[in-house]
Amino acid sequence: MSYLAKAPLAIIQLEVPPADVSAQVGEQSHWFVQALQLQPQDYIVVRPHLGEQLPDFDQLSAAILSGSWAMVTDHADWSERTAAWVQGAIEQQLPLLGVCYGHQLMAYALGGEVADNPRGWERGLKPVENLAPGDALLSALPAQFEAWLSHRQSVVQPPAGAQVLARSALDECQIIRYSPTALSVQFHPEFDAQIMTACLPAGVSDDGVGLQGADWARSLLETFYRSAQPRQVQTG
Repeated sequence: MSYLAKAPLAIIQLEVPPADVSAQVGEQSHWFVQALQLQPQDYIVVRPHLGEQLPDFDQLSAAILSGSWAMVTDHADWSERTAAWVQGAIEQQLPLLGVCYGHQLMAYALGGEVADNPRGWERGLKPVENLAPGDALLSALPAQFEAWLSHRQSVVQPPAGAQVLARSALDECQIIRYSPTALSVQFHPEFDAQIMTACLPAGVSDDGVGLQGADWARSLLETFYRSAQPRQVQTG
């Protein structure tokens, strides 16, 4: 017997955190599940670094590419395979959101340049400037909002034809839109203060004091998930 069901969100988890981080706050996929309050039937987790096959586009409602402790410029096999999958996902108009490493990987996959951030390690709670209030996903955001950041590499040259939607003091490419269904963010909309603290090396400050008011970065993540077109898939 078969029936139609809503296609799940794919959380593409790109490697795992250091053991001490995982012990405190779990792995990247857990953070997105908690942030979006997902139920088991709402999502699947795919780990390319373990050799898991990336899913067929028509079996998903959307996909999120997580952050990572790896570097895009290392060109690991699992990363290159995921980059190729990103190209196909965009061609098939799958709603796609890249976060931190996922942001850099999407830009790289589409012809942009990723390198060590010439302005240094950007970390903690930082102001981000909304450059595109007319964009459907950013229309509810203020001209400036705070977001959690922790990255050493950056998109230093976006792909041809991509639109930069936001920037910060240390990074000109905080949000990039590649198509009507695909965009990426350098910051971590799935983070909270506990995750941020756990991800920092011992003795290093997050340079932030905590959110004072609305978590606009989190609202962007929630809006992306809600706006993904629901797809029906055959099961059984």
